[in-house]
Amino acid sequence: MQYLSLDKYRNGVLLAARILLMILFVLFGWQKITAFGATVGYMASVGAPVPAISAAIAVITELGFGLLIVLGYFTRPLALLMAIYTVVTAIIGHPYWGMSGMDQYMAMINFYKNISIAGGLLLLAFTGPGQYSLDRR
Repeated sequence: MQYLSLDKYRNGVLLAARILLMILFVLFGWQKITAFGATVGYMASVGAPVPAISAAIAVITELGFGLLIVLGYFTRPLALLMAIYTVVTAIIGHPYWGMSGMDQYMAMINFYKNISIAGGLLLLAFTGPGQYSLDRR
């Protein structure tokens, strides 16, 4: 039994999904590149390996890959890479299991938000970008 068919809206919804999923990454990637020194400092504070390289990877992934996914270019492989990146950043950046009180609660929210975003990225990797993309698949 079919409850709701969105097939005729598929390509528009996939475009909207790409944009909505990438807003967070593009905005924060832009912030990271415009305040690169602070980004390196943050990476060091959370124990990221080689903070300057970690910061560069974050900028490339969030801003670069984010914009490419919005355009629908190499969407499937980039969405898969970003899903992995998002889970890794959840583990490194939001280790709620070693905290207590309100800090633990806020980190837990951000951890599971990252995990949920990774789920959306996996769906995008599976479905592809749709017709309104540079990939056109």
